[in-house]
Amino acid sequence: QMEDPIQLKEEGNKYFQASDYEKALQNYTQAIKLNKDKALQAVLYRNRAACFLKKEEYAKAASDASRAIDINASDIKALYRRSQALEKLGKLDQAFKDAQKCATLEPRNKNFQETLRRLGANIQEKVNARGALRIQFSTDSRVQKMFEILLDENSDKEKREKAANNLIVLGREEAGAERIFQNNGVNLLLQLIETKNPELILAAVRTFSGMCTGHKARATAILHYLGIDSICMWMSVDNEEISLAVCNLLQTITDCLLDQGKEEHHGKEEALVLDTKKDLRMITMRLLDMLVSKKVSGQGRDRALNLLNKNIPRKDLKDHDNSRSIFVIDNGLKKILKVVGQIPEMPDCLPLTENTQLTASVLLNKLYDDLRCDPERDNYRLICEEYVKSKIDPQDMDKTLHAVQIVSGVLQGPFDLGNKLLGMKGVMEMMVALCGSEREIDQLVAVEALIHASTKLSRATFIITNGVTLLKEIYKKTKNEKIKIRALVGLCKLGSAGGTDYGLRQFAEGSTEKLAKQCRKWLCNTSIDARTRKWAVEGLSYLTLDADVKDDFVEDEPALKAMFDLAKASDKTILYSVASALVNCTNSYDTKELVPELVQLAKFSKQHVPEEHPKDKKDFVVKRVKRLLKAGVVSALACMVKADSAILTDQSKELIARVFLALCEDPKDRGTIVAQGGGKALIPLALEGTDVGKIKASHALAKIAAISNPDIAFPGERVYEVVRPLVSLLNTERDGLQNYEALLGLTNFSGRSDKLRLKIIKEKALPDIENYMFENHDQLRQAATECMCNLVVNKEVQERFVADGNDRLKLVVLLCGEDDEKVQVAAAGALAMLTAAQKKLCSKMTQVTTQWLEILQRLCLHDNMEVQHRGLVIAFNLISADKELAKKLVESELLEILTYVGKQEDHPKKQHIISVARDCLTKCMDYELIKPLSRA
Repeated sequence: QMEDPIQLKEEGNKYFQASDYEKALQNYTQAIKLNKDKALQAVLYRNRAACFLKKEEYAKAASDASRAIDINASDIKALYRRSQALEKLGKLDQAFKDAQKCATLEPRNKNFQETLRRLGANIQEKVNARGALRIQFSTDSRVQKMFEILLDENSDKEKREKAANNLIVLGREEAGAERIFQNNGVNLLLQLIETKNPELILAAVRTFSGMCTGHKARATAILHYLGIDSICMWMSVDNEEISLAVCNLLQTITDCLLDQGKEEHHGKEEALVLDTKKDLRMITMRLLDMLVSKKVSGQGRDRALNLLNKNIPRKDLKDHDNSRSIFVIDNGLKKILKVVGQIPEMPDCLPLTENTQLTASVLLNKLYDDLRCDPERDNYRLICEEYVKSKIDPQDMDKTLHAVQIVSGVLQGPFDLGNKLLGMKGVMEMMVALCGSEREIDQLVAVEALIHASTKLSRATFIITNGVTLLKEIYKKTKNEKIKIRALVGLCKLGSAGGTDYGLRQFAEGSTEKLAKQCRKWLCNTSIDARTRKWAVEGLSYLTLDADVKDDFVEDEPALKAMFDLAKASDKTILYSVASALVNCTNSYDTKELVPELVQLAKFSKQHVPEEHPKDKKDFVVKRVKRLLKAGVVSALACMVKADSAILTDQSKELIARVFLALCEDPKDRGTIVAQGGGKALIPLALEGTDVGKIKASHALAKIAAISNPDIAFPGERVYEVVRPLVSLLNTERDGLQNYEALLGLTNFSGRSDKLRLKIIKEKALPDIENYMFENHDQLRQAATECMCNLVVNKEVQERFVADGNDRLKLVVLLCGEDDEKVQVAAAGALAMLTAAQKKLCSKMTQVTTQWLEILQRLCLHDNMEVQHRGLVIAFNLISADKELAKKLVESELLEILTYVGKQEDHPKKQHIISVARDCLTKCMDYELIKPLSRA
């Protein structure tokens, strides 16, 4: 047996290298007992610690490494081995400290750095896990406490409200939603609904919505637990707030089933394959059943229709799968037709709101538009024809009345299909005959149907021939205001559709002003139901084509206010009628310019030449616009724009955009328009709708953007949405005024921030702006140059000027030589910034045109101090950029100009100019190109 510790250590090392850790351990242990040298003792302890690490005896390894460190605190091997042992023992904080000491002693050791990173990440993960555990326990107790408060009838009202709000917030958080779900929360929420307390029901439903958002498995589980019948029953209640909340819940569930939510998988959920088609069909069938159930409230029926409108037709027609629409047509088209065929004045009518039947017509239209081929459309038509035929019964007038109402409802939806139904044998004659009925209800339904049918010229001709006399008789004889107003609108519409004023001018005693006065009277009469008052607005939408009528209308503030209030109710028909009336009042419709030569020719041939009414001239239009602004038209228009897409049609959007453009004509009014929400309302109009509507809205935005502070007119991120509409006006197909005002708006924006400049560049506006800099039109060239002056601050724009193979710099230099001072100011400003930012452009400037020096000299001697200052700044940039370039300038007449300007006496108004000239001379002296003037 060896007695020498060193020899024992060497022997132990050999065994360690051979992976015989047990024998190595024995040798190190024997050496430790015999050794008296402290330094060797530290080595032996750390070697034995290595053996214990290999044997996975981590506590002993940590102990031996600590003994080595006690002897030598800087023993890096011992520190690292202790760190490894502590990590295995789960003492991550202590392990991290030892690893940190190792990295401090040997900062370039990659192994130590990697260990530090790994330990840091593990520590953070552990901290997060502990935090999550604490949160979980905390959340569980909070959830339990909330339910205890909510289900305790004796709880303080304020406490219950707070608990309800907290529960809703918790349900919107993923962790909170999962804890509620896992801790019997669905059952407890159901108990809240069963209390029949409206506040608790709302809290429960909104919590369910939060829990379902973006989580298909949870949404599916909640749908099955609650049951679609229960959900639809809650949505059917006659409480608007609860009905809307349940509708939102069902929409959230539907979004998840259609994969339209932000799907997040958790753990094993990734492996779940949920068959959503069956659930979606179940929801669809139940919604269709709701349409014809007498137990469902009018609001509930509206919710069902809105959900079908939103989720059944394809969002994108490029998607070939229209199976949902086919399913609804096959299983529910007759149910939808039953809703449009309801007559509110009859005792057997289903509960309806003012919007129910119109929403059903919208659904009919969307389903028809979603069909892909003629056989599908033929099937749709046949179902409708069969249903209408089943309702026609000469022996049962009430039943026949429903058939006419169905046709009327289809005419408000898929119009072409409605026309085909009108062409069915006897339908048109039946409608005309009903007008002559003694029953008021017959007259009411028939008149409405005639109005809807008269939109097409071919149909209107038949009705004018057969129905106008009846409508006049009804108007004169009936005492029922509902029928009277509809008869009047029918006559107005027939006159418009027939291309003649037969319906109006041939109409008994009154003039259009008298009829319009009657419509305004009905409009202001709040004792008349809103549906009937909306017909008065439709009448005015035709009558305001007359200049005298529109002038009287805008003077009638109560009538305007009543119309705006109705518009805020967001009904499809009322929105279009209000917008039409406002277009007429502001003269924002398109008019054909009369060619003077053709007018003279027409007069010579004794043909009738329409003359402009005195009240349609600009002064009167401006006065009407001012009156509308004072009456609050902008707020009404802003509310109209917020309406649901099913209600706000593209045609209505275009009309609203026309009105906004007319309102923005006077710069003094634009601040008022912005303050009342006009700027915000115009953005969606400029991005969606008809091409004409988008152009009109974009032009209105350009008018606002040109003179307004963007931070106030379009606060926050909204300003970036305005850039695209403005850029869309930089098009040769647009007129010069649209080009000009768009450029002014972009100039204003590009002077605000680099982020906005980047947005303008991203929208590919630069090529168009450069093209307008070539324009012969002075104002367009000036506006484009001013815009470029602001854009050159951006590095990306500067790089375009630096790039080879373009004439951008040449154009700017030549524009500096223009006679137009405003163009010179902008071009010189752009050139000053470019030459200051990019030295390469200083030398490039001398190569792009032989006139560069002459132009620069003219700038430096300009009478306009702003132009002169910018010219001198350009000269300073050129001198500073390169000594050879400075020499070239000194050898020219520019030196005399600089000397002349620099020698001038100090003057407050011209000091900035004098100072730049002196800086140029000082730089030349630094180059030793000139010498300072010696004084006698």
